[in-house]
Amino acid sequence: MARDYSDAVVERLLQQGNVSDALTLVEAGSTAGHADASFRLGMWLLAGSPIARDLPRAMRALQAAASAGHADAALMEVALVANGAAAAPDWRHALALLRTAAARGNAVAQQHIAMLAAMSLTDAGDPIQLPAPEILSESPRVFRLAKLLTPAECEHLARSAADLLQPALVFDPQSNRMVTHPVRTSDNAVIGPTRESLVVQAILRRVAAATGTDAVQGEPLSLLRYSPGQQYRPHLDTINGSPNQRIKTVLLYLNEGFAGGETRFDQLGIDVVARGGDALIFDNVLEDGRPDPRARHAGLPVRAGAKWLATRWIRARPFSPWNPS
Repeated sequence: MARDYSDAVVERLLQQGNVSDALTLVEAGSTAGHADASFRLGMWLLAGSPIARDLPRAMRALQAAASAGHADAALMEVALVANGAAAAPDWRHALALLRTAAARGNAVAQQHIAMLAAMSLTDAGDPIQLPAPEILSESPRVFRLAKLLTPAECEHLARSAADLLQPALVFDPQSNRMVTHPVRTSDNAVIGPTRESLVVQAILRRVAAATGTDAVQGEPLSLLRYSPGQQYRPHLDTINGSPNQRIKTVLLYLNEGFAGGETRFDQLGIDVVARGGDALIFDNVLEDGRPDPRARHAGLPVRAGAKWLATRWIRARPFSPWNPS
């Protein structure tokens, strides 16, 4: 059956609306050890389309694909083991999987191993030390961590979802949906859980340590690119009526050498000039959990060049990208 498996046949069946036969073919190919079939099955089970989402089964399919030599499946398995897609997050097991993939000749895994070796990490993947904070405001608390990221780490984040960039969306409380809006004119992409390499997750653990929170409280990183004239007008990052509020925001500046693009807190009289590798961290809520209007901020228009940024919104409690509601 491994010889009989065909991506083209599966696609044709899906176009015909014949999901049942397509699934039968994919499952048979996976059982027979076909790496592409196992990977496709894993992706379907992760996405919940065209079949129901099943994270534990998806992990088994990805493991089978990785064992059969599928390079992308191996990297995805590493990411999902580390961030706990179907079980508790397990950095040590994920690192062992990454090393196995590197030893099998996976060039991307080898690059990730080299980047991790350059980081100062505990055995659990947490940072050993952080830069000293530069306090910009005590209330609400706003501070900068200079050079929290290296140039190589900034580039890694930018490349993690650059292929997904599209016009940015904002949350519309009336429709409870993400929609385009003139308040935000950048291009945006999300570094979802399947793209959270161990390098990304080491950075997220660094962010968690810097904010005094747990990494599981963070939403997936949002990658932003501002071209000349693009901006993010004054806004709050909180979500009206959310039972799991965005209590903190972390802005990771990924580059420099552009003009404009300052982060402005108009009620605090603070303009922050973006510097590559710096992190800007601020509280979004008052002590009672209500949105703090003083945390209103804007990304001023870029005048020349391109500004790259990654945003990490941190919730009051753990947040699941698989069930964001």
